Amino acid sequence: MSHSSVLNSKQSTDNMKIKVGAAFTAVVVGHIAVLWALGQMKPHEIKTEKKVPIQAHFVKIQQPPKPLPEPKEPPKPKKEVKEVKIVKNPPPPPKKVEKVQQVKKAEQPKKEVQQVEKPQPVVVPPVVSTVETKPVPQPEPAPTPAPTPQPAPAAEPAEKTPKSVSIGGSGVQWSLSPKPSYEQSDLRGSPRSIVVMIEADEKGKIISVTVVQSSGVPALDQKILRAVRGAKFKPYMENGVAYPIKAQQPFDLS
Repeated sequence: MSHSSVLNSKQSTDNMKIKVGAAFTAVVVGHIAVLWALGQMKPHEIKTEKKVPIQAHFVKIQQPPKPLPEPKEPPKPKKEVKEVKIVKNPPPPPKKVEKVQQVKKAEQPKKEVQQVEKPQPVVVPPVVSTVETKPVPQPEPAPTPAPTPQPAPAAEPAEKTPKSVSIGGSGVQWSLSPKPSYEQSDLRGSPRSIVVMIEADEKGKIISVTVVQSSGVPALDQKILRAVRGAKFKPYMENGVAYPIKAQQPFDLS
């Protein structure tokens, strides 16, 4: 190894030692500075807030007063029930007796006698009752009224016989004439005629309709009958009296 390399190695070792010593010195100085700074610092005062204790008051809940009981009514005194004896046969009333005054005899003048007079007995007249019993007059019975005659029931009017009349002229009149409704097909190609017998009551109401002469078509006959049943007569009068009637009505259909 050459002399120059040895010198170089020594120099590098010395440089390392110098650097390490400087670093150690710097670290020590730094620690000392930190310790001195900590010593100069004033402790931070921590303010503590005083907590005020919470004051709690307990309130007693008062219950509503109980309702007073209603005063009881004093018991009513019991009524005394008196027993009354029923006497079936009451005793007769006492008879009236007139008082009779006793009449004493006038004393006779005493005779002047030397002897001692004996007392004479006093005679009392008998008591006579002068009460007269008179019969009690009994009331006479009231006369019974004679029965009032009841009116005889009115006789029911006899049923009036229907009168045969004609329609129109001096006979019965229509208040609502019949209006038959039919079609040409019901005639079956030819004119038809029908006669019906009509019965009505005293008020003119139609109560019966019958076919006297048919048109030959039953369906057409029924249509005519329905039309007549819906009609109405005026009341038929004779001498101011209404009568039921019977009348015939022909219909020519073409």
